[in-house]
Amino acid sequence: MSDKIIITCALTGVLTDPKRHPVPVTPAEMAKEARRAHDAGASIVHVHLRQQQEGLGHLPSWDPDVCEQVINAIKKEVPDIIINLSTGVIGKDVSGPLSCIERVKPEYAACNAGTLNYLKIKADGTWAWPPMIFDNNVDKIQKFLDVMNKVGTKPEFECFDTGIVRSVGMYEQAGMCKDPSVNFVMGVDSGMPCDPEWLPLLLKLVKPGTHWQVTAIGREEIWPLHQRTAELGGHLRSGVEDTFYLADGKKVDSNGPLIEALAKIAIQTGRGVATTTEARKALGFS
Repeated sequence: MSDKIIITCALTGVLTDPKRHPVPVTPAEMAKEARRAHDAGASIVHVHLRQQQEGLGHLPSWDPDVCEQVINAIKKEVPDIIINLSTGVIGKDVSGPLSCIERVKPEYAACNAGTLNYLKIKADGTWAWPPMIFDNNVDKIQKFLDVMNKVGTKPEFECFDTGIVRSVGMYEQAGMCKDPSVNFVMGVDSGMPCDPEWLPLLLKLVKPGTHWQVTAIGREEIWPLHQRTAELGGHLRSGVEDTFYLADGKKVDSNGPLIEALAKIAIQTGRGVATTTEARKALGFS
């Protein structure tokens, strides 16, 4: 429990409409939010990219020029921040995210570790969106790992369900990765629930000493999970990609208050908040 908590800010989502919610889209907006997150205690920013054309900011982009512009703007505003680049894409074509990784060579990048039926059901029994498969087979994962290894990017394995957590250990056994970092993604309706009681069981599925954090998706129910994560030695992530709500139900208008709340948890548990220098050392970055 003496290790400090590394806080990640998920700056923006994949499809959240900026006309309805406070999500950054442009490079300038992303940089401003990165500054807010860093000042509140985040040493890592998880970055999704949005289309920059007028009226299309709710859609994702895999344009390496957009990626470079966003990352350059963030690094200019907060030079020491650690970039964790998103790579999640549906389908076999991974040329977009791979080209972005090759262009900006982030220190860290998400690597979705398995396939999930990505579902959400509404109270009236209808689907919130058409049921879809978030496909991440071993061949697809290997393509990401090959490029990450080539440019010196460390993967963070995003795990939406227990079988996916177990698969990460198999990837290491197969020589696909070494000493993997794991992100327990909890709160997707068809994946692991936002339940603190799951954490001790999940930790049985990873080897001792694994760097792990939790992505908690939801509203008020995510905050007990953040608390338990800190108590059990994990690291914390939040941001307007994951939630818009504080523990008291208040809706935030930026990433800042969410990261401030995580920093308070880190301090209250006696672990404290890692600086970017301390985070780099803990994660093995040069």
